[in-house]
Parts: sequence; structure tokens; C-alpha cells
Amino acid sequence: MQDHITPRRVVILGGGFAGLSAARALRKSPVAVTVVDRRAHHLFQPLLYQCASGILSEGQIAQPLRGVLRRHHNVSCVLAEATDVDARARLVHAQRPEGGVVQLPYDDLIVAVGMRQSYFGHDEFAAHAPGMKTLDDALDIRRRIYRAFEMAETAADDRERQQWLTFALVGGGPTGVELAGQIREIAGHTLDREFQKIDSAKARVLLFEGSDEVLGAFGPPLAHRAARTLQGLGVELHLGTMVTGIDAHGLTVKDHAGATTRFDARTVLWTAGVEAPPIAAALARATGAKQDRAGRILVDPDLTVPGHPQIRVTGDVMSLNRLPGLAEVAMQSGAYAGRSVRHRVEGRTKEPKPFKYLDLGSAAYISRGRAVVKAGPLHLSGFTGWLAWLFIHIAFLTGFRSRLGAVLSWSVAFATGSRRERAFTMPGTDASTAPPPPP
Repeated sequence: MQDHITPRRVVILGGGFAGLSAARALRKSPVAVTVVDRRAHHLFQPLLYQCASGILSEGQIAQPLRGVLRRHHNVSCVLAEATDVDARARLVHAQRPEGGVVQLPYDDLIVAVGMRQSYFGHDEFAAHAPGMKTLDDALDIRRRIYRAFEMAETAADDRERQQWLTFALVGGGPTGVELAGQIREIAGHTLDREFQKIDSAKARVLLFEGSDEVLGAFGPPLAHRAARTLQGLGVELHLGTMVTGIDAHGLTVKDHAGATTRFDARTVLWTAGVEAPPIAAALARATGAKQDRAGRILVDPDLTVPGHPQIRVTGDVMSLNRLPGLAEVAMQSGAYAGRSVRHRVEGRTKEPKPFKYLDLGSAAYISRGRAVVKAGPLHLSGFTGWLAWLFIHIAFLTGFRSRLGAVLSWSVAFATGSRRERAFTMPGTDASTAPPPPP
């Protein structure tokens, strides 16, 4: 009688691009895979801004993890947030959403937890300037954008009205550029002639960036084209500025010369900077791994933590050769980590080749029919760039229904300028939470 052999236990922390790619690479391997995530869905983060601006619905950019992995019979999902790692005992400690601790033993650990918003030591800014890393963030931003126009319509005076019609974005990377373009489109096209007392097209969109150009990672030619496109849309660029204060009525910035300026704006959105979540520091303490300034884990060329060949770090939280925090880096590193585990289980003794990232390019959507795309020596902008952007995002959206729904929504938005996902709620204003009327 043959003894039952317990399959090798692989724990994957994170159900984003890297974690999902790792799980898929292990689909046909004789291993037991556990995917741990504090959310029950896989999120297509590059399109969060389209959910925030009302083009796409939540269901078009987020798919249930269990549904995505339903045909991976060796994969199970755990709804919890990893809080610590015991490298000696090979044990992950995780916190369930409603309390209680889950302990997950592993033979191989793949860390794919991504990054979170960073306020560069000013966490107090978060209350007035939400970032955009999660589905909750996107829905909060949608509420703030469309609420601003409604509040402007009933403002008590011109000063308050202008405050509501002023939108400030901090950070000139892809997210900031994309959101700025979307808000200008909402103001100039989507809400055109919907209000009686305000002219939505007169809304101001201010974009603040600490460096001297937006989309600096795309290189000077595309950065200059993006800046011209934004200015053509009516976005006001404030380059070389650093935010020093944010409150409910606006923000204060300082330029390179040290001069301080106050801008009144009831809607401030934060699109600058990321940092590693607490589990990265816990892993560093447990393994002696080094971290960079943003808290990313420094890894060896095979993505393992030095001295711990059973632990691999992938995606945005991985620090290797200054690779950017892009979805494609996450997918390729996650797939590499999954294959490495599979090869080890299959008994391959040959040392794995170092991870090598194949740069498939970067893209940023600015407005209808206008985007910038950089892929090696190929630089595209305008309508050609938009077509390339469209192809890239259709190719990588998870699930046929997501692709079909997104294409239909993009078609409507591109042809008419309308947005079908404009619904938003106001906290504490529905019948179940409103205070009772006075007797």
C-alpha cells in the first residue's frame, strides 16, 4: 500500500497581478496553494481612475478571486491580512477581517502584497486628500468629484462656488495625469448643460508635481506632449511644487524658490508616492532582509530573500534593479516565482536563470482619443497612442465579461462623452442612518 504524500504547501500573500500570476503558474503542479488577501477580489488597478470618474463600474475592474481561480483545483483562498512571518517555523500569521488569527504553515512563500499610498510622513493629509489604491478609494473619489458639482449648484456665494469647482491633484505620474484629464472631460462634456446655476466647464483642475515635468518616467518627448495635451484640456500645471499643508478648504504649496502659495479647493486628491505595507517590515525583521527607502524588500536575482531560498518577493514590493511598479513587472515576476516553485517540486536541480523583465511599455490615458505609450524605442501619442492603450488594456483585463463590458463602456464614453457609472452615496444620509425627525 502506497503511503499518502502530503503536497508541498505554497502560500501566496496577495491576490493582485503578481499573486494571481504565481497561482496560475502553479495550476498543474502537485502542490497545495493558499492565496491570502484582505480583499476577496482581484483588482485591475490601472483602471481605478475610470471607475472613479464614472466610465467603468466596480464589476468591470474587479473580479472575485474565487471566481478567477475556480478551475485551479489546487488553490484555496483565505480572506485575511498577513501581519507577520515566522521564518524559522515557516509560518504566516494573518488577521481575519472580523477578528481572530489564522496561522498558515508553508514550504514556499511568495510575497505579492503590493504597495499602499504614501503621504511622505504627513498621514494627516489622508483625511482631506484620499489616495487611489483600492476599490473603496475609487468610489470615495467618485463621490467627491460628482458631489463637488452638486454642492457648487447650491453654494451660498461665488467664493464657495469657486472652491467647489476647483479640483487639486497632487502628483504628476500616470494616475494624476489620468485623473486630471478625466475631471476636465467630466466638467466640459459629461455635465455640460445639466446644471442651472453653474457652468461646469468653468471648473478648474490644478495638477501639482514636485519635479519639472509630468510623466517624467516616459521621457522628455512624451512628457512634453502630455503636458501640452493637459494644458489644451484646461488643466493648470504647477510644476516644481511641494505640498506643505492640506485642509478641508484647500492646500498650501511651496515652490523651488521657497515661496508659499495657498489654493482654495474643496476637492483635493492625492496621487503621489507609495510605500510598502507593514507586512514588508515584518518580513524584513524575520529574515534580516534589507529594505529600500519606500520599504520594498531587496531580493536576489532569482527573487528570493537572501538566506531564505523558500521565500520569494514579487511585484511592487520587490526591489530589484530599480524595476518600476508596473502591472507588467508584477505579472512577470509572479509567473517567474510560480515557475521556480514548480521546477523545484519537479526535481529540477539546475539553478534557475535570474529574473529578467521584458519591458512591454508604459501607457497613460489623458482624454478621449488621446494617450501616451512608451514601449522601448516606440513612442506613441494622440489617437495612435490611444489605440495602443486600448489594445493593451483589453488584452490584460481579467475575464471575458470584463473585457466586453469595458469595450461597450469605452465605446459609449468615446462616442458621446457620457458616463453611465455616476451613482454615488453620501455617508449618513440614507433613511436607515438619518437621525429621526424632531417630535
